[in-house]
Amino acid sequence: MRKKLPYAYMWLVYAFLYIPILVVIIFSFNNARFSTDWNGFTLKWYDLLLKNQPLMDAAVNSLLVAVCAASLATFMGGLAALCIHRYKFTGKKILQGSIYMLTISPDIVMGIALLIFFISIKVELGFITLLIAHVTLAMPFVTLTVLARLSEFNENLIEAARDLGASEVKSFVHVLLPLTAPAVAAGWLLSFTLSLDDVLISFFVTGPSFEVLPLKIYSMVRHGVKPDINALSAIMFGLTLFLVLLAQFLARPKKKFLKED
Repeated sequence: MRKKLPYAYMWLVYAFLYIPILVVIIFSFNNARFSTDWNGFTLKWYDLLLKNQPLMDAAVNSLLVAVCAASLATFMGGLAALCIHRYKFTGKKILQGSIYMLTISPDIVMGIALLIFFISIKVELGFITLLIAHVTLAMPFVTLTVLARLSEFNENLIEAARDLGASEVKSFVHVLLPLTAPAVAAGWLLSFTLSLDDVLISFFVTGPSFEVLPLKIYSMVRHGVKPDINALSAIMFGLTLFLVLLAQFLARPKKKFLKED
């Protein structure tokens, strides 16, 4: 009986977290516009969703920001992780502490701080401000993901490459980068997901001329939840779940390549 309790508790937690999402997905196939009763299976809400041009434009904007933010955050976060792991410099502990602090800072604090900063330097809110905000949001998570991979790295591999005549650049390109590539890819996917799903920070730093999908959904939900919103939520959940699982798979340490036997 005691052995079954942890499993029962685990399934209870899963049910608490995912049953509401499952309900949304199920009703995205319900052949009723306002009723909560099941009136039959249909795909018309997904077809209606694809024909909603303002929503599709917001989706394209979100994807553009997410790809750019993920790429910049991965580049900057990867370099930060490499510097923290391999080099000693003044302010190293301060840099580490600030990175950890950003991961636990409330989004509303970050959003307000960035809004005040952009207003103070007189930058018009729009694509650029949203991109900077999402890079700031995602970069610490990339750094921690890559640092976790580097902590399992066998430094003797670099020394062996140097003994064989490889320069610092060649050691990085041919040894370090291939072994940390899964963590870098995982960091990119995680950054993409964070950018694509963000609402709170985007609310503060997005101008009226540039609309993104999370804020568009938020404005639509305020007038009632419609089946096409359920369909969109189902698609976004599926995409996010796929990216998170892929990131977790890529970030798994392969110790037989990283540590000595």
